[in-house]
Amino acid sequence: MAVKDTKKKIASKKSWIDKMEQDHSVVKVLDNNFADMKAGSIMYISNPRTIDAYIRNIPKGKSVDIKTMRNDLAIEHDAEVTCPVTTGIFLRIVAEAANEQLQQGKALNKITPIWRVINPKMTLAAKFTFGTKWIAEQRKKEKLDPVV
Repeated sequence: MAVKDTKKKIASKKSWIDKMEQDHSVVKVLDNNFADMKAGSIMYISNPRTIDAYIRNIPKGKSVDIKTMRNDLAIEHDAEVTCPVTTGIFLRIVAEAANEQLQQGKALNKITPIWRVINPKMTLAAKFTFGTKWIAEQRKKEKLDPVV
């Protein structure tokens, strides 16, 4: 009698850099109120690449808060609002991918300057695998006031 292999195959975990490859986005009409958005609003659901490109276009020494970024992305994609939930998820992917790139030896000036959007006091920042100290240091170097 043959013995069955009961070990489950473990899928290899995607890196944050791999997760950046997602480039699908959606514009849809909200059926119900959701977060800070009203039913009937035209909502843009972004993706990590679009968030990354937006942040890379913020000039050195300038910062943008997430609400402004969401508004800018909505306007750019012919929508009224941008989904706050997916924006937070994709912003984390961008931040973690930037950290992975640093760990792999990529120069600081070649990674996405996430500190221009992320403030170390934000709830989202506390979730990062690399902590908030580094973000605070980068903001200080660029003389960015904390975004409240």
